[in-house]
Amino acid sequence: MDALPRQNASQVKNKWGEVVRLVHQQGSVAVTNHSTVEMVLLDAATYRRLENAVQALKQREQAALDALNQRFDARLAQLQQAGSAQNVDSLFGAQGQLGSRPKAGDAF
Repeated sequence: MDALPRQNASQVKNKWGEVVRLVHQQGSVAVTNHSTVEMVLLDAATYRRLENAVQALKQREQAALDALNQRFDARLAQLQQAGSAQNVDSLFGAQGQLGSRPKAGDAF
């Protein structure tokens, strides 16, 4: 926002036409009140681009959440199968000990 052209609130009120021309030239203008930026005026095209970018981001986030939900549901379904509790109990009962030596493949 620091790089935006600035107009104070009185200039916006009294010289609206100039502010509109500046917004069209620059794409946006920061409106200040007592040297503090209180809002930013955007031209319609810039606003539409921002709105489309936000919608695209929301869609990507929703797709990621949907994928996580599918993975969770698949894992939960596995854990709810018959015998799963028994398998987990035996895994914890082994206390990190394997029943047989692990195989690293034919090359080893």
